[in-house]
Amino acid sequence: MPMAAVAAFAAHVLRGRWFMAYGSFLIMSAAGATYIFAIYSKDIKSTLGYTQEQLNTVGFFKDVGANIGIHAGLIAEVTPPWFVLAIGAAMNLGGYLMLYLSVTGHVGARTPLWLVCLYIAVGANSQAFANTGALVTCEQLNTVGFFKDVGANIGIHAGLIAEVTPPWFVLAIGAAMNLGGYLMLYLSVTGHVGARTPLWLVCLYIAVGANSQAFANTGALVTCVKNFPESRGVMLGLLKGFVGLSGAIFTQLYLAFYGGGNTKPLILLVGWLPAAVSLAFLGTIRIIRAPRSPAAARREYRAFCGFLYVSLALAAYLMVAIILQKRLRFTRAEYGVSAAVVFAMLLLPFTIVVREEAALFKNKSPEEEEADDVPRALSVVTAPAKPAAQPSPESQRPTTATARILQALRPPPRGEDYTILQALVSMDMVLLFTATVFGVGGTLTAIDNMGQIGESLGYPQRSVATFVSLISIWNYLGRVAAGFASEALLARHRLPRPLILAVVLLLTAPGHLLIAFGVPGSLYAASVVVGFCFGAAQPLILASVSELFGLKYYSTLYNFCGTASPVGSYILNVRVAGRMYDREAARQGHGVAAAAGKKALTCIGVRCYRESFLVMTAVTVAAAAVAAVLAWRTRVFYAGDIYAKFKDGKTELGADSNGNGTPKE
Repeated sequence: MPMAAVAAFAAHVLRGRWFMAYGSFLIMSAAGATYIFAIYSKDIKSTLGYTQEQLNTVGFFKDVGANIGIHAGLIAEVTPPWFVLAIGAAMNLGGYLMLYLSVTGHVGARTPLWLVCLYIAVGANSQAFANTGALVTCEQLNTVGFFKDVGANIGIHAGLIAEVTPPWFVLAIGAAMNLGGYLMLYLSVTGHVGARTPLWLVCLYIAVGANSQAFANTGALVTCVKNFPESRGVMLGLLKGFVGLSGAIFTQLYLAFYGGGNTKPLILLVGWLPAAVSLAFLGTIRIIRAPRSPAAARREYRAFCGFLYVSLALAAYLMVAIILQKRLRFTRAEYGVSAAVVFAMLLLPFTIVVREEAALFKNKSPEEEEADDVPRALSVVTAPAKPAAQPSPESQRPTTATARILQALRPPPRGEDYTILQALVSMDMVLLFTATVFGVGGTLTAIDNMGQIGESLGYPQRSVATFVSLISIWNYLGRVAAGFASEALLARHRLPRPLILAVVLLLTAPGHLLIAFGVPGSLYAASVVVGFCFGAAQPLILASVSELFGLKYYSTLYNFCGTASPVGSYILNVRVAGRMYDREAARQGHGVAAAAGKKALTCIGVRCYRESFLVMTAVTVAAAAVAAVLAWRTRVFYAGDIYAKFKDGKTELGADSNGNGTPKE
């Protein structure tokens, strides 16, 4: 093949829709740092002298940062995807770097709690744009975890930004937030910013770092859903699946780079790696229109199956590696070999990209090849003008302000494009939001407290790392299983996705009961159940939002629904689990011993989490009932062909020069 042809083909691959999808997979595989909070949370607690309630507050801000992405959605509406990714990279780097500096003592005497919460929230939110002298209680630790969840789940701002900016801009914001938040968290834990970082400052760091996840999700995930609208369930399952695997991937890289003896450098890894991946693919993530045909749809599904098989092989390898590393003592070199295998398997999907793009390149017309060499001007897609209907006199204009408001809030039929306000006041959104608060909030509480649960039940630290990896892998399996299975059940049996969500939430209850009763060895099974069900809920919730309320404002609505997770995390993690843990620790008398020995307040035994996880079980069953009500309300809608307008070509996805795209009617 002549060099000119090779260069043309390489350019075609790099500009292609499938390479865009591959870049999104890699971004997602580095966007799940919030799920390994349990590994390094003990260092935050001991180094900064937090109570368990304070640590749970930090965890809450991590969840807030990771899930509040409305700002990212708004930015994505008016800027290209690369801009959103760049913001996320900056947030990730800034948040986690400051968290690292706080933990290592490099940024002052003692980083206050509010600042640690800010760092971790910013670091986690980037994934929307990815001295122990004091007495430490569970409620403080859960506070840190709560802020981690806040950062990871509040992404409305990311969605709003994504409405008006291209995907690269959203990803850039996320990268910056991830780097900044987790870097400051690392500096706090390692003592580089002082002897003891205040709780508020740690919460700030972790919220910023976790909020980078909202930008990564908005820049990459929303763009992929718009590029593959008829395969949204499958695409969401794969993308969210790679996020689920990222915890195990991070664990392998951490063991290879740092050996596993000290978890503080893990915060630094979480700070720079997601930011680097987002920045590497800034120019790749954009809206790309593709012709639709039955043959193209079948080929598209086969390609997705190929991605699935590769990701299943990666998950299987990670599972084997985790088991071997638990039973055998690996050397640093052996950890390096394991990480190299993981890296090689992450490159395998690129072969599928080349195969699909080669087929498209072969069938390319000369006119298309010539058009590729010409810079594209701004194109505007317009629909044919519809004949103006003669309005009746009474319907020409609402006569009062109340009537105008009611008319603006009146929703279109399900599946059409809702405005943001119409969707937010919809009863369907209220039900979906409520089910997410209490269903997903309970699983987040279990994941964030896995380190303390293992400690209270007498598991060694190596087992805690195993639990985190098991959650990560089964989180992945739940996401891809729910994505592919729900799409198949919808196509063949018209089964509503909210009904499948109700079943998944019911399956979560046994996992909470295993933790509550603390049967010896049951924490391994609980990790599997909680991880699978938490993962399975994600694509079901996100696909339901896109199907019920349309794709026009999906960036914002997707991120709004994500705010439900930190709300549930605060109620169930900080206010319930953290306080009950501290109360039991005080009853046992460990508080007195800790005060005398200047050690962390620790609760030992089954009773530490029994009552709180019985509460989790009850609210999860209630959340399943709410999801079942939503399934009943939407049964007629799902009985029809919800993708008909895409198949008939009634909706066309336009793209502007920034790479933005919105459905054009």
